[in-house]
Amino acid sequence: MIGIVVVSHSRPLAEAAVALAVEMTPQTARPRIAVAAGLGPDTFGTDAVAIGEAIAEVDSPDGVLVLLDLGSALLSAELAVELAEPQPAGTVRLTAAPLVEGLVAAVVTASAGNDLEQVAVEAENGLTAKQEHLGTPAPAAGSDEVWAVQPQLTVRHQIRNRHGLHARPAAALVTGLRGLDATVRLRNLTTGKGPVDAGSITRVAALGLRHGASLEATFAGPQAAAAQARFQELAANDFGEPHHPGPGAVPGGTGTGREVVLAPAAVRSGEVNTGDYQPSDPATETARLAAATAEVRRWLARLAQSPAERDIFEAQQALLSDPELAEQLTGDTRSGTTAVDAVRQRLDEVAADFDALSDPYLRERGQDLRSLRRLLLLALTGASEPDPARAHILVVDELDAATAARLHPDLTLGVVTLTGGPTGHGVIVAGSRGIPVLPGCQQARQARDGDLIGFDPTTQQWWLRPGPELVAEIQDRGAARARELEAAALLAHEPAVTTTGIGVLVECNVGSLDDARRGAAAGADGSGLVRTEIVFADACQAPDAGQQAEVLVAIGEILGRPITVRTWDPGPDKPLAFVTAGREPNPMLGERGIRAVRRQPELLRTQLRGILLAARQVPVRVLLPMISEPAQVRWARELLEQVRAELTDPPPLPLGIMVEVPAAALRAADFAGLVDFVSIGTNDLSQYTMAADRGNERVRDLVPAGTAAVWDLVEATCRGLAGIPVGVCGDLASDPDQVSALISRGVTELSVQPPLVGLVKQAVRRA
Repeated sequence: MIGIVVVSHSRPLAEAAVALAVEMTPQTARPRIAVAAGLGPDTFGTDAVAIGEAIAEVDSPDGVLVLLDLGSALLSAELAVELAEPQPAGTVRLTAAPLVEGLVAAVVTASAGNDLEQVAVEAENGLTAKQEHLGTPAPAAGSDEVWAVQPQLTVRHQIRNRHGLHARPAAALVTGLRGLDATVRLRNLTTGKGPVDAGSITRVAALGLRHGASLEATFAGPQAAAAQARFQELAANDFGEPHHPGPGAVPGGTGTGREVVLAPAAVRSGEVNTGDYQPSDPATETARLAAATAEVRRWLARLAQSPAERDIFEAQQALLSDPELAEQLTGDTRSGTTAVDAVRQRLDEVAADFDALSDPYLRERGQDLRSLRRLLLLALTGASEPDPARAHILVVDELDAATAARLHPDLTLGVVTLTGGPTGHGVIVAGSRGIPVLPGCQQARQARDGDLIGFDPTTQQWWLRPGPELVAEIQDRGAARARELEAAALLAHEPAVTTTGIGVLVECNVGSLDDARRGAAAGADGSGLVRTEIVFADACQAPDAGQQAEVLVAIGEILGRPITVRTWDPGPDKPLAFVTAGREPNPMLGERGIRAVRRQPELLRTQLRGILLAARQVPVRVLLPMISEPAQVRWARELLEQVRAELTDPPPLPLGIMVEVPAAALRAADFAGLVDFVSIGTNDLSQYTMAADRGNERVRDLVPAGTAAVWDLVEATCRGLAGIPVGVCGDLASDPDQVSALISRGVTELSVQPPLVGLVKQAVRRA
């Protein structure tokens, strides 16, 4: 196989191009690639010596292809080839191919075992697909006279990929057919383009096979039947990029997490029995600690099933690898403390620091530390946890991610936790498996192993040792809920239209890529609220525009529908490390949302740039939080226009505001000429209407979103902004019983929790 060298004035540019290209092929089939770029990590330039070393690194009798960026890179590369000692084993070819597109084409073509000449041709045709799309005359693609055999087999396939057969699925198609003695031709029946050789990624991509297009594949040669079967297998999997799951599918499980459950309790203590642990000398204890740490790291690496879970367990691995914590633990064992005691004491201390925080989301991160504590103790003692062999409801003090990852939906019908809330990592992981969870149920302390218990996650009701009559009522409720969920799932991917013909968008709230995946699986019409402060909650520094754009594009591509991106919304309940916040006597009435960002305008400027970059690839709207007066909108719009002026051909970007402050609702008409849409955040609107902090347990009962005053404010907003789309993204939108009332007041968009999309759509159809 040939070798490939990437020469660029910028090392980050070269490394990013390589990272993109290698994603197109499996690791086992990739050609060797070397980078010779930059004069240092932060210095632009090219170096002939470095290029020569890169050529030697990937040297092959099959030859080496060198891709370059700017003119002086060519001079450096020519000098490197001229001075090479010893001479390369094969031909070194410098190509005029575009750096990024050419590299992708070269890697895919080389991985199929093609020779240097073929790879170079494909690389130099790398711009063909882009030129075709933009209507720019492209170089001749070559003669079609190679199709000299009579076609034997033909297959037609409708493209289901949301963004068509772009580079990644095209690469999967090309590499998937390699090695077969067959000639495969592809034609876009929708546009008439083709036929083209299926072995050429540039020609396949240039077919312009968009979502819904009809693709015809024709096979000839000795292994035509095998090629046909391989093609059909690839097509069934949408060429490695499956479209959204079918109606009712939930990532990681078959349930929705809304089912009524009734089963015997399996009560489990979170404490590990260390009574049989035999202490030893400091050296042995230190070695035991190291071995246990390595074992837990392996456990965590195996546990994740979904991308969101990978993030959770990678975060736990990072905690486990924290140098300060590792140094403290090792110091303890070397000083004579047993590994068991060191783990118990140190991790309890760190967890207690999190428990003392005021923010409920960050407070629940203490759970991750206690999870690591338990896993380390299990590894140190060799203890095991009992696994009930029958269907049950698990009752635990708190549900950590590692425990949740081991739950099987067919056995663990539900989970009740004594402490914790809905944002715990264990709750998130269980939810990804469709397992209902009732968090923070103190009354469950009365439950004993084997007791019949049940709960309704929708109403938060729970039952302990119910009698025969109540059991029958619970079972009837469960059957009714199951029928409701099944009916909703069947139509989840269909539009939601009221009985009077009003179309209502039912979107999902997104705080992670996994939320987007769950929303897509549930049939969401896009996202009405991308919570960027949650998406980037773990960032120690503000992500740059490119980093933000990358994540937003990923969310948009997963959903395949428009997304609404809320700008930074920091506050005492959701702090951001990169947003400075001073001490305030009443922070819930202080610098939250847009108020905080106005003190650091560069944060918003960078974010708006990232959103505009994302809008070039996916449909995007931008949403400003905590708006209370028109002057705030004028300031943000002016900043947006400044950023737009810095970009070439900036895409359109509709601007909206959150109505969370009563003043904004009562004076909604004042915003009519300034905004393109509005989203009502009923959670904050309720607490500000009732002057009651929804995070304060003492006054939480004053905040129900269904109060008459809040309904009046919803109606005032819709009336004041007549003709402008009004949505709701708070908890009120996720309540199917309130949907009709919202629509009757003028609401036309609802952004809800992902699992509830189907139920809310059904509620719209009944309205």
